[in-house]
Amino acid sequence: MSVFTKGKLVRSSAIFKNSAGTAIDPTAVKVKVRTPAKLTTEYVYGTDAEVVKDSTGNYHIDVSGSLSGFYFIYWYSTGTGQAAEEHFFEVVDPKAD
Repeated sequence: MSVFTKGKLVRSSAIFKNSAGTAIDPTAVKVKVRTPAKLTTEYVYGTDAEVVKDSTGNYHIDVSGSLSGFYFIYWYSTGTGQAAEEHFFEVVDPKAD
C-alpha cells in the first residue's frame, strides 16, 4: 500500500487492454473515489474533466490527499473493453520535528 503526506496530489492510473493485451479505449470509462470521510464521487471520462486520457487505453485521475486516512479508487469500464480494478492509498499528517 502506498502512503502519502497530507496535502499531496495523488495520481491513480488505469490501463485497459483487450484479451490479446493491446491497449483499447472502452465504450465508457468511469472511476469512483472514496475519501476517508466516506464520501464517494463518481467521475466519467468525456463528461468530467478530472478523468484524463493519456493515450489509447491509458487514463488517470489526480486525487487531492486533503484528509488523513484511507482513499479507495475504483476504475471500471462498460461495453467494449469491460474491466474493473481497485486501488487504495493512505494519507498521513506530516511529522514535524
